[in-house]
Amino acid sequence: MTAQSSNEGGPVIFLLIELLILAVVVAGLWKVFVKAGQPGWAAVVPIYNLIVLLNIARKPLWWIVLCVIPFVNLIAAILISIAVARNFGKSVAFGVGLALLPFVFYPMLGFSDAIYQPGVDDRQGFPVGVPS
Repeated sequence: MTAQSSNEGGPVIFLLIELLILAVVVAGLWKVFVKAGQPGWAAVVPIYNLIVLLNIARKPLWWIVLCVIPFVNLIAAILISIAVARNFGKSVAFGVGLALLPFVFYPMLGFSDAIYQPGVDDRQGFPVGVPS
């Protein structure tokens, strides 16, 4: 008899890690939605969570089209994430982090003391569109 190594546990561990990361992102997104006055459960509903996220970012609904065009969707995701970050008083770099590392930055945003302030430009403290 030859000794054979069993590699059956490997895929299970990777699946558990993926589920853990997904749970962290959903929990963070849920908290972000609630902070913005939206239903938290929307974080788990496909497509509707994008509609809610566009609402939080104050982007028009037609941006959904941008999110399904290859390569354009990457730019749209970054712009949406930057807008979400700005509406919570965070920097552009934090917004890029939301787009590129959502499993880190959405929980940071959701569980932080950041307050949703739509339309306020945090560089000047004035509502967007009001001359300084």
